[in-house]
Amino acid sequence: MCGIVGYVGRRRLVPVVLGGLKRLEYRGYDSAGIVYLQDGKLTKFRSEGKLQNLENIMEDALGASSHIGLGHTRWATHGAPTTENAHPHSDCTGELVVVHNGIIENYHSLRNELLEKGHKFASETDTEVLVHLIEDYLEDDLQEAVTKALARVEGSYALGVLWSGMPDTLIAARNHCPLVLGIHEEEGGFMASDIPPLLPYTDQVVFLDDKELAVLQADNYAVYSLETGEQIEKEVKTIAWNAAMAEKGGYKHFMLKEIYEQPQAIIDTVSGRINPETGSVTLPEMNLSDEDLTGIDRIFLVACGTSWHAALVAKYWIERWAGIPVEVDIASEFRYRKLLINERVLTVAISQSGETADTLAGIRLAKELGSKIVTICNVVGSTMTREAHGTVYTHAGPEIGVASTKAFTSQLAALFLFTLFLAEKRGTMDAKTRLELGKELISLATVIEKVLPVLQDEIKELIENYYDSRDFLFVGRGLNFPIALEGALKLKEISYIHAEGYASGELKHGPIALIDKDMPILGITPRDAVYQKSISNVEEIKARQGRLILIGTKGDDHLKTITDDVLYLPEVHEELNPILYTIPAQLLSYEIASRRGCDVDQPRNLAKSVTVE
Repeated sequence: MCGIVGYVGRRRLVPVVLGGLKRLEYRGYDSAGIVYLQDGKLTKFRSEGKLQNLENIMEDALGASSHIGLGHTRWATHGAPTTENAHPHSDCTGELVVVHNGIIENYHSLRNELLEKGHKFASETDTEVLVHLIEDYLEDDLQEAVTKALARVEGSYALGVLWSGMPDTLIAARNHCPLVLGIHEEEGGFMASDIPPLLPYTDQVVFLDDKELAVLQADNYAVYSLETGEQIEKEVKTIAWNAAMAEKGGYKHFMLKEIYEQPQAIIDTVSGRINPETGSVTLPEMNLSDEDLTGIDRIFLVACGTSWHAALVAKYWIERWAGIPVEVDIASEFRYRKLLINERVLTVAISQSGETADTLAGIRLAKELGSKIVTICNVVGSTMTREAHGTVYTHAGPEIGVASTKAFTSQLAALFLFTLFLAEKRGTMDAKTRLELGKELISLATVIEKVLPVLQDEIKELIENYYDSRDFLFVGRGLNFPIALEGALKLKEISYIHAEGYASGELKHGPIALIDKDMPILGITPRDAVYQKSISNVEEIKARQGRLILIGTKGDDHLKTITDDVLYLPEVHEELNPILYTIPAQLLSYEIASRRGCDVDQPRNLAKSVTVE
């Protein structure tokens, strides 16, 4: 949510920042702006809507010779998505500007205080308070003024600051919002909300931690504690991604490209972690002792959205194979009840970005209560990975489409690995079973790779009878119930069709009243332990003339007697059906949204990385 790009160096500023903002479009935004310093003056451009609107009003400035500035994409929180509320925001003099992600919780009291001092405000945003507060403390040292201002602030922020009085310097600061520096001796210094904007220029990055401030110049940088003022030595990390990984690669949409990248994402997540001869699982960043793992009485899985669906699947796996009771919590609700957590509880956070505000707040509370923390995450060095005791990385690479696809299936792969790891440590699974399941997980990527193009062709033809529907139901039982939830989420996210996921057995407890000849229902019906129950449920739907699409196991001819619209998948170990059966649900949502002409990669009102609560 919201995106920051800053640069100081030898390159022309505008192409660097505009290009960086385009690589952050996946985060979701509704307005954008750029500011640069040239000949001692700040020049600012802002617009509503997409970046193309900003480029249009900047046409005469695209070739500006400035080498320092900031850019921002805003997702509205305080104030409507208007030009006046777009970042950057300026102080009363027009010589100081700020871009900001996050929420300033005490902005009302600060604004009233500043108004009494004579400051003039031009927007409805909480962010504008920051620039006026910095102005109030500014004499001749920008770093000192920012430090003093932030000491007054309650809330979350990732901050970029530029002042004409220090024409070779950018200030960056963070608290509960991601911000990363890019370092290159020849290219200069960069800051951004995420890694993709940095990739064309450098693979050397520094992750800022909470309550840290960075002074960034073309040929050097320094990081300081906002609390003590002392300089901090930060580790420079090398990022293995490259710029090409963030391009569409010939696909119509990022989402489709990322659906097709899932076999590789699963391989990368599993690779080197399962011994193919013994089935033994190695998780090098776990950092929990065998004593910690064997002393667990319960596990809490905490996540939001798609990651929550991954947690629901993992509950089945962990309880069956590791023998530990599991509770699954939506992160935004987790800390608002009486948590019965102590040192014998393990809390597992699941987040693609590692920056999700609700999940982060949840694990911090669990940690305070004595719980050990494990994070399932895709971003090396993200806040959650730094605050957790142990991490299982998903290695899915950058995911640009807002609707999660490869991040979800790689989360499932990582959670299955984690299950095998726990079962091994706790002695609840024999080596033969662990080896069998490990091999099945490794081979699943090949199965998905082979089935993807065939499925897409079949689904592209099938959706002609469904793409204009107003409502949709997804149903599944057991391990596949969470996949029904995930399929419904994907469809509503990107096609704007109202869709709901249900446990198949729950239909008779209410939702069956909705079923008629106009209601499409997708049923997940693999040959598994609950197959006969699932068939009974879809027969109930057929009896009420529901429009059925079934996804089942290749060779199951009975499905064709229920409906003409059947998608067949190869038979795999039923424990891994959730990963495999996710694929057609993703493709169905994608093809329907594409057929309806929707903005598949950037659906309205949504953001990729949700860093506000």
